[in-house]
Amino acid sequence: MKIVCTIAGSDSGGGAGIQADLKAISANGGFGTSVITAITAQNTIEVVDAQQISIELIKSQFDAVFSDFNVSAIKTGMLANASVINIVADLIKRSKCDKYVLDPVMISKSGYNLLEKEAVEALQKELFPLATLITPNIYEAQVLSNMEITTLKDVRIAGNILLDKGVSAVLIKGGHLLSEKATDTLIMPNHTEYFPSDWIETKNTHGTGCTYSAAIATHLAKGMSLIDSVSTAKEYIFGAISNGLELGQGSGPTDHFFYLRSKEYYNWNKRLNMKKL
Repeated sequence: MKIVCTIAGSDSGGGAGIQADLKAISANGGFGTSVITAITAQNTIEVVDAQQISIELIKSQFDAVFSDFNVSAIKTGMLANASVINIVADLIKRSKCDKYVLDPVMISKSGYNLLEKEAVEALQKELFPLATLITPNIYEAQVLSNMEITTLKDVRIAGNILLDKGVSAVLIKGGHLLSEKATDTLIMPNHTEYFPSDWIETKNTHGTGCTYSAAIATHLAKGMSLIDSVSTAKEYIFGAISNGLELGQGSGPTDHFFYLRSKEYYNWNKRLNMKKL
C-alpha cells in the first residue's frame, strides 16, 4: 500500500481539508498521513475562524511522518501564509519526494480568505517549481494567471501562463466555467488533455477540490501516469459528487465512500484492486 502525505488545514465540519484528503486517499487505495498547517472552525455553511499551527509544530509533524514512513506522494492544500509556504517548500525539497500535487487553496466557498494575498507570490516562487501538478479552480486560475477565464480557449491560455511560471503541469478544473461546464483541462508543455463529464446539479460539493487533488496524488503514488491519475480521479470525484450527502444546512460534503453504498459502483473496487464487499 502506497503512502501519501497531505499537508493542509483541518476542517471541523469533516467535508474538506485534511479530513477530506484522508478519506479520499483511503477510498482510492492508499494510506494517508498528514501535516496540519491550520485549524479552521467551519461547517457546511461557512468558515467561522482559523488559526495557523506554529512553524515549529508543522516541521515536527513533517519530520515525524517522513522519518518513519516511506511516502510516495505529497499533496498540499491550505497553507495560509508565506511563512508556512517557505517552510513547506524547504521540507518538500528535503524529502526528495518527486510526486507532489499542489492544490492552491485561496478562498472558501463562503468567501473566507484561506491564503493571505501577500502569500500568492511566495506560492508561485517557492512551490510551483516543485509541483508535479497544480490543480486550481477557475477563480484561483484567474488570480494566478491575472486574466479572466470564461471559455476553454481562455483555460488553455491561462494554463500556458502558469507553465511559464515554472510548473510542470496544470489541471484547471471546470466546475465554475461559464462554457463547457465540468470539463477539466490538463495543460502540459507539449500536450493538452480534456476530461469532460456530465454536469451534476447539486449544492453538495463541499470539499471537492481537496478530494480531487488527494485522489490524483494517490494514483500518482501508485505509479499511474499523470493523465491516467487525473482520469481515474475524475471518475472517482464524479461518483462522489453524484452521491453527495445531504448533511448540514449549507453545502453538504461529497460521499468519499459512495461505492460502498451503491451496487452501481462496485466496479470502482475492481479498479483499485480492492476486494468486493
